[in-house]
Amino acid sequence: MQDSNPIVTAKNVSLHFELQHYFHNSIRDKFIRAITNPIETFFKENEILRILDDVNFEIKKGDRLGIIGVNGTGKTTLCRCLVGMYKPQKGKIVVNGVARGIFDTSTGIMPELTGRENAYLLARLFYPTIKDLRPIVEEALTFSELGHFVDIQFKQYSKGMQSRLALSIISSVPADLLILDEVFDGADVFFQTKIANRMKKLIENSGAVVFVSHSVDQVRELCNRLMILDSGKVRYDGPVDKGIEIYLNSR
Repeated sequence: MQDSNPIVTAKNVSLHFELQHYFHNSIRDKFIRAITNPIETFFKENEILRILDDVNFEIKKGDRLGIIGVNGTGKTTLCRCLVGMYKPQKGKIVVNGVARGIFDTSTGIMPELTGRENAYLLARLFYPTIKDLRPIVEEALTFSELGHFVDIQFKQYSKGMQSRLALSIISSVPADLLILDEVFDGADVFFQTKIANRMKKLIENSGAVVFVSHSVDQVRELCNRLMILDSGKVRYDGPVDKGIEIYLNSR
């Protein structure tokens, strides 16, 4: 059941990057360009790349928000704003509680260490206030079904095994806001179903999930709400099935 108080409030959020172009031309080419177009050569401003453009939404307890859109539409940037990695140039994001995100299954990993050793590193990264991490790590390793591979160097893991380890750890402890950015893509279909069920149970005991994926099947399985980002704008925010239909028909 949803709570009336939002976990996340985003108002008029806009973010852009300045792109600097570097030309690897010969001295002759630079000389000709300076003569033929001196204004552009000496006074050209950097290109502005608008990633998020006046984005507004709320996330409430119980929301499992799927975010879809083609590459470059601002999905990852928005998620990084939610966890405080980026600060918008305009607007604001208010997060009431703890936001925990994973953007890459190799984050915080030391390839030379074993899976078990890396599991403890990840647990310390994700749960810095918990003193005794052993119960969390051991339960997550069991859930991952990596078996004897937990004591093998991480650098020998496949992409799917890396996903199993990281997802098992991050889904161990409830959070007010859990953000998963395309991290299911490397996991096999059996573990995707298993971790999706675990996430649903996690949400029942905690807050909300933001789930970014290119797979509409994964979104349909895990989410109860869908947002479509297009060129940094929210083009749709509502029921999952209707949103997927709109998204597929627009491609």
